[in-house]
Amino acid sequence: MNALLAAPDSVAIKARARELGFDVCGITSADPAQYADFFRDWIAGNKEGEMQWLAREPERRIDPGKVLPGAKSIVVAGINYWQPQPKGRGRFARYALGEDYHQILLERLELLAAEMTGAEAKAKVYVDTGPVLEKPLAARAGVGWQGKSTMLIHPNLGPWLMLGEIITTLELEPDAPLRDHCGSCERCITACPTGAITAPYQLDARRCIAYLTIELKGSIPEELRPLIGDRVYGCDECLDVCPWNRFAQTTREARFLTAPENEEARDQLHALLEISAAEFKRRFAKSPILRVKRRGLLRNVCVVLGNIGTADDLPALEKAARHEESLVREHATWAIERIQKRTALVSA
Repeated sequence: MNALLAAPDSVAIKARARELGFDVCGITSADPAQYADFFRDWIAGNKEGEMQWLAREPERRIDPGKVLPGAKSIVVAGINYWQPQPKGRGRFARYALGEDYHQILLERLELLAAEMTGAEAKAKVYVDTGPVLEKPLAARAGVGWQGKSTMLIHPNLGPWLMLGEIITTLELEPDAPLRDHCGSCERCITACPTGAITAPYQLDARRCIAYLTIELKGSIPEELRPLIGDRVYGCDECLDVCPWNRFAQTTREARFLTAPENEEARDQLHALLEISAAEFKRRFAKSPILRVKRRGLLRNVCVVLGNIGTADDLPALEKAARHEESLVREHATWAIERIQKRTALVSA
């Protein structure tokens, strides 16, 4: 019998999580969320934008007992995903450089949950897919603190953790939360290109570049397009400027490292505008980029080329301006106009 099945205590669970490849693991109670009122107000202000699942049944996110009746404890585990940003045109958020984190964390958490609970207890596992306020829970479990950017910051790894949770009916010894170490620093607020961090610990997702390039399914507001810069998918700006990055370490998870198809995408940015639906699915089958769908990726590439492109990119954009998707046509036309204006200014 596995040792955890025989004695599923907090020490054994955290040791096993480390064996399974997690860099951090903490435990907290399944009590309702500490910031329940803040979350309700955030939803009431429509700060979630088109992420309507966040507003659906908010009380289930606030109270884990409504997700798993009889829940007593929550195990929060995370894997460091930092790596140097590859060179090339167009930036992708570091978490999207390799394979999709959902499956990587999920398979390990499911194994850990099975070893913990056996037949004597119940558990539910989530990796960014269920009604869980994961960053506040992680902070309560001592995995880090939630910084002014709203990102979780670990004292030895910085703000580069992908998180997953096990809600269980086991009663486990909880960890003490860490104190907030942000102090007077506001670098993340100052650095945010779109002003999405409206105040310390407050994020308007509707202005966040990660939201605009991933979660938003339609047209990106024209006034925000120039602020996206060269960011094709997601944004690491508030993470990059965090002083706790001085402790950042390259991930030990090989599947998080830059995949060949992502390296190729950076080297041949405008070539992505001609990618077929079948080729898109093949190249990004294991990547988080698959989530944005082909039309979303092409929309984002058009915006980036509108911001950093040259006359050499115009033929590809002109072809994209005749694309079957109106979303792509709209953003390609905008990009062409931007490049033409820049070219005219240089030659004037």
